[in-house]
Amino acid sequence: MQNGYFQLVEAIGGFGVKLFPPVDGGEAVTIADVVRYLDGVKIEYDLESLHRAIADGKETVCFLGSGECPAIKEDYQLEVSEDKMTAVVKFFSPSQTGKRMTFDDFFKDLRVKNITSGIQMSVLQDHFQSPGIYCTDLVVAKGREPRNGTDARIEYYFNTDVHAQPTMREDGSVDYFHLNVINHCKKGDMLARIIPADEGDDGINIFGNRIKPRNVHRVNLKFGNNIELSEDKLTISSKVDGHVMLVEDKVFVSDVYEVENVDISTGNVEFSGSVQVNGNVASNYEVRANGNVVINGIVEGAHIYAGGNIIIARGMNGMSKGTLKAGGNIVAKFLENTKAEAAGYVNAESILHTKVSAGTDITVTGKRGFVAGGHVQAGNKISVKTLGATMGTPTIVEVGVSPQVKQQYMQTQKEISDIIKAIKNAQPVIVNFTEKKAKGFVFSTEQLNYVRSVANILKEKNAELKKKNELMRGFQQAFDPGKKSQVEVSGVVYPGTTIIIGDASMMVQSSYEYCRFVRKDGEVKMQAL
Repeated sequence: MQNGYFQLVEAIGGFGVKLFPPVDGGEAVTIADVVRYLDGVKIEYDLESLHRAIADGKETVCFLGSGECPAIKEDYQLEVSEDKMTAVVKFFSPSQTGKRMTFDDFFKDLRVKNITSGIQMSVLQDHFQSPGIYCTDLVVAKGREPRNGTDARIEYYFNTDVHAQPTMREDGSVDYFHLNVINHCKKGDMLARIIPADEGDDGINIFGNRIKPRNVHRVNLKFGNNIELSEDKLTISSKVDGHVMLVEDKVFVSDVYEVENVDISTGNVEFSGSVQVNGNVASNYEVRANGNVVINGIVEGAHIYAGGNIIIARGMNGMSKGTLKAGGNIVAKFLENTKAEAAGYVNAESILHTKVSAGTDITVTGKRGFVAGGHVQAGNKISVKTLGATMGTPTIVEVGVSPQVKQQYMQTQKEISDIIKAIKNAQPVIVNFTEKKAKGFVFSTEQLNYVRSVANILKEKNAELKKKNELMRGFQQAFDPGKKSQVEVSGVVYPGTTIIIGDASMMVQSSYEYCRFVRKDGEVKMQAL
């Protein structure tokens, strides 16, 4: 394939421009190239005649003038891309009486133009060692793009999913002997390692200027006690037997404090790691742990607080005074007359007359799988076998927003109300001062200082109100009715049950089976499973 081109040649009575048609699908000569060339060498022409000759598409000579054919050396047109990464040249044939440009001549021209990098030698050789490649865009210099590297990352050798569900038996009950929710580790176990950043490689443009790749992100290993950092600072290992967890990008290893029972023989238990109770926790006692609390027996009206998970193998009767609060998840055989709060999920086989709040899901399955009485609240989903009771026990289930977010929303509403009240109290002082000042009233130093203090308070309160309103907009997004929150009942839901989804609610009037409740068109609607 060869593009068409043109050449100044001798003609009968003078000289003209000879037009050569393209070969094997090449591009035809353009009028713009011919006109630009003739203007450059200051040769007059008839534009209409050129148009006709080029449009004809055949090999022909368009007469230009009398006299000898000018001796014009091979020429070229060079364009550098805006990003300075490519130089494109279009060569124009020497006249019939002119000379060809040499490789050295052209190479010196590039040097003069400071084009020194990425010279495409093979392209230039093809042109200068052959009859010539004319009226064709040739890339004669090409820069090298930088190779962007990759960010460093941390690879963890334990389960970092704080919402991992406990192991379930075939009948839907929880296997309390194989919960699969605690990451045990042994002394010497590698916990995490840094995959270092790849810095990438510099690029270079055709003028020899270096082009830096994008900056890469580096990371550091963050960890607490009982963890050893390697000499190269790329890996961390456990120094003790215990359990490992990831909290806000920081790795913690806690060794476990083990007791038989929590009662008069131990008193309250408080431990920086995890606590394992092989027996029971008696009424009115308290267990606090920064890690997990695992109780193999039963809990009475006690108070259990854990930075991680709370696991109660035989369940809890809170006697209307017991509390559970977990920074992770709560898993229990049953919850009765208790107040339970988990940042993650709650899983039980039955919940009776209990107030439960979970950041994500509440799952009540197994042989009984019922929720009756009380108020259960989850950010995403509640799954239950039986909801409510045949006697119409008042039961409230609520999904659609994290309980913690809802509490913050209500607190922010109160704070906004207080700020608006403070602004309303301050505004009359400023208005009164402005009016008196306009009438020429002379204020004392004390009065001026007081007005200044009120103005400062007003400024602070307005700025605070702006921040709180932005916070409220964020909360309103959390209440977005488009979220697919739902209450799923795999058995029966009884009358007396209230379903709340986001800002919509529904009182169940009749018994229903195998259904789910979702928010649709601003209302709570029931659908078949």
